[in-house]
Amino acid sequence: MATDAPRVLVSLATYNERDNLAPLVDEIAAFAPQADVLVIDDNSPDGTGALADDLAAKDPRIHVMHRAGKLGLGTAILAGMRYAMENGYEMLVNMDADFSHHPRYLPALLAGMQTHDVMIGSRYVEGGGALHWPLARRWMSRGVNTVARMLMRIPAQDTSGGFRCYAVPLLRRANLTRLLSKGYSFQQEILYCCRRAGARIGEIPIIFENRRAGASKVNPHEAARSMAVILYIGLRATFGFDRN
Repeated sequence: MATDAPRVLVSLATYNERDNLAPLVDEIAAFAPQADVLVIDDNSPDGTGALADDLAAKDPRIHVMHRAGKLGLGTAILAGMRYAMENGYEMLVNMDADFSHHPRYLPALLAGMQTHDVMIGSRYVEGGGALHWPLARRWMSRGVNTVARMLMRIPAQDTSGGFRCYAVPLLRRANLTRLLSKGYSFQQEILYCCRRAGARIGEIPIIFENRRAGASKVNPHEAARSMAVILYIGLRATFGFDRN
């Protein structure tokens, strides 16, 4: 590997992902051998954190952050961003830890960073999609994306997907100190902040797959709260009250 290759960090937020973690780390290494991996575990009762420590003890490219409890997806992603900024990485990939986002898309995602500041693994561009989703979930996802895209003026088809690569210098420019979101709406809010910071946003098609093991963590209450946050930020942006 060339000495001037950018330093890449793949961030995985985990809660009860013991059955998925080791094979996922292996797949990441296969498709992005230049990348380090950061596991951010929220004190998983199934022992995910302990397994992450074991993996890190065997491979210096693996790092582990232990948090006291279940603090929300948004705060975990933000912790990964701070880690990347504080440790000299140039690109940060965020992906789900349950194989919903397959590592086979990593090469295309990273290649897109040659001309973009944010690359999204998108379900809603040509060639993308989601497997085995019920109709209600499809309509809900499409609706949320449409609202966020229109109100926040985000130039992307998939504003809610979590499979992304960020240029770390962009994250330094974006105002990440006053984020409202802790849950699902974080994905839209961070794109909004990136767009305001002048990000060039691109997308590659992915097929979103149902998790391989474990239980889904989709929470209807959090989904409703996130939609309220999206509407609040979006309406403020629409009427010229963007937060500074």
